[in-house]
Amino acid sequence: MTGATTMSEDVLSGLLRRIRLRGALFFNVECVGTWVTEAPASALIANAVMPGSEHLMEYHVVVGGTCWAGITGEPPFQMNAGDVVLFPHGDAHVMSSVPGLRAEPDLPFLIANLKLRTGLPFMVRQQDDKRIQPAAPQTEIASYPPAATLLCGFLGCDSGPFNPMLSALPRVIHARASELSEDSWAGQLARLAETESRGARPGGEAVLERMSEMMLVDLVRLYLSSVPKSQTGWLAALRDRHVARVLSLMHSRPAEAWTLAKLSDHAGLSRSALQERFVELVGQPPMHYLRCWRIQIASNLLVESNAKMATIAHEVGYESEEAFSRSFKRAVGQPPATWRRERSVQQIR
Repeated sequence: MTGATTMSEDVLSGLLRRIRLRGALFFNVECVGTWVTEAPASALIANAVMPGSEHLMEYHVVVGGTCWAGITGEPPFQMNAGDVVLFPHGDAHVMSSVPGLRAEPDLPFLIANLKLRTGLPFMVRQQDDKRIQPAAPQTEIASYPPAATLLCGFLGCDSGPFNPMLSALPRVIHARASELSEDSWAGQLARLAETESRGARPGGEAVLERMSEMMLVDLVRLYLSSVPKSQTGWLAALRDRHVARVLSLMHSRPAEAWTLAKLSDHAGLSRSALQERFVELVGQPPMHYLRCWRIQIASNLLVESNAKMATIAHEVGYESEEAFSRSFKRAVGQPPATWRRERSVQQIR
């Protein structure tokens, strides 16, 4: 099982590189009294926060104190110092001093404010506001809980052409401080962000970005450890010794002329057994998954490099540029040259 764990981490790391994961724009928020902040769906603010990213996740680290968090309209849960919450699908959510508070976000003001920020940490104080109204009757709403200090940030990534991790993640990941190691990336990130908020230092923003990306790995690993053995999906597949081996081979050597027979030999299963097991866990046959993964790598190379089409085609396992172009258009709906041109324009904007 040790080998399977190592390969799982390799596959996850490789995927995160190819979906262009990156962190940006951090807030150190100091909250006092009765307070609430309601975040809109991340898709509504993505262009202001991280232009060029197709998908935006938001997270909060409780640096000190306690608070309540939850997806808008759903039951909240309490968070304590050292806890982390991640909203992988970018759901609208509420953070508050007590459960039940609501404050409709001022979207134009929020977007304008986000666009003014450089991405360096800063401090915000939120306190009593007559506009704050409980969403339901509260019996002890007047009693002030301890102040809370939050680190809030964003993680951007590609949602397509192929990002199997997103669909495998829940809408909320709540990692309690007791579940995280003392030297977890979440704790290190919170400490560094607090230091940076008192005086920006050269390179501080870049360090925070990298640390937030590593924090995501911590959270995904933690979630993976809690997934029931009966659960299926891409993340669950990383725990299966045979399927994890095949995923590792396809991710690390995508240009190789893989066949189901070759993959089954490496997996130590018959072709039919591998096909059945892979479909059961991942949701698609191995060779179809390989084609999707090759297209994702190609999309990444099209955006991140100036490589010629023939070079990219060869790097992802196609014998000719024509075959690559047909496969890419079938998967994405556009020829690779058109797709590259449109994404380049979007990044400039």
